[in-house]
Amino acid sequence: MEHMEHLEHTETPSDMKSQIWKTFWILLGLTVIDIALYFILLSYHSMLKNALFIILGVVKAWYIVGVFMHMKFERKMLMYTIILPMIFVVFLVILMLIEGDFTNKLRW
Repeated sequence: MEHMEHLEHTETPSDMKSQIWKTFWILLGLTVIDIALYFILLSYHSMLKNALFIILGVVKAWYIVGVFMHMKFERKMLMYTIILPMIFVVFLVILMLIEGDFTNKLRW
């Protein structure tokens, strides 16, 4: 019972607000860069453009998982069990984009 009372009276750390705002500004900056690049490269259709947006998306997802899901505080093996399959999924998506681009070029 004492343990539950202790949990009810604990306060969040004072730097928690600053950490949340820092995360907000970093993610906002990455999103603005993402949108700006989209409009700048709107007329280009290349694999490099697609790969750039995939990489920016993965960077944002990595940061969100690290901060909001507290993954950066976990043990290394737990991190690897989540990160390695994610790398394979990104690799699969990139391969599918390459294959789709090749198939599209064969049709023309």
